[in-house]
Amino acid sequence: MFIRAYLRASTSEQNANRAKESLIKFAADHSHKIAAFYVENESGTKLDRPELFRLLDDSHQGDVLLIEGVDRLSRLTAEDWETLKTIIAQKKVTIVSLDLTTSHAALTPSKDMSDFTKGMIAAVNGMLLDMLAVVARKDYEDRRRRQAEGIVAAQADGNYRGRSVDTELRGRIAELLKDGKSIRTIASLLQCSTTTVQRVKAQA
Repeated sequence: MFIRAYLRASTSEQNANRAKESLIKFAADHSHKIAAFYVENESGTKLDRPELFRLLDDSHQGDVLLIEGVDRLSRLTAEDWETLKTIIAQKKVTIVSLDLTTSHAALTPSKDMSDFTKGMIAAVNGMLLDMLAVVARKDYEDRRRRQAEGIVAAQADGNYRGRSVDTELRGRIAELLKDGKSIRTIASLLQCSTTTVQRVKAQA
């Protein structure tokens, strides 16, 4: 069994590697090591995510897809979620999520567990996984609706200016670039993406 960790952030302004240490510790607490990390900045509402599908292409029967939370894997529509689940099932890969305790059993020895118990755990895990995927999608839709309502209200009041630039972050990036630190080092120190650092460097 190989454990492959998937880390995702929605935008290039966010640091997809943020949860890496938590995943490493979780695996170690269950006497395992993570074989590979797959990191990308893509919306969870998109089914077409290159790193996620590279992970699945690399996986074999019995491998584990490890995530921090179900929303890192899916904010998909019901149709797209069913498509992704089918692909994962065909690969015979097990999803383990830190926020879904029933999934943690996949990392513990099951030789003394009856087939009935294994089946019950799998059924409960699948049901809860579906529920959390629905909640993640609803959370996304609610936030989008509130954002749109807020923009309309701000426009009506003449106060909408669009998305603001994080000038403080950019200033700190610029200072570290002047000190000669590498792009990856800066991204790690400031908990931002390498894309953001590269953008500041290019503008400078």
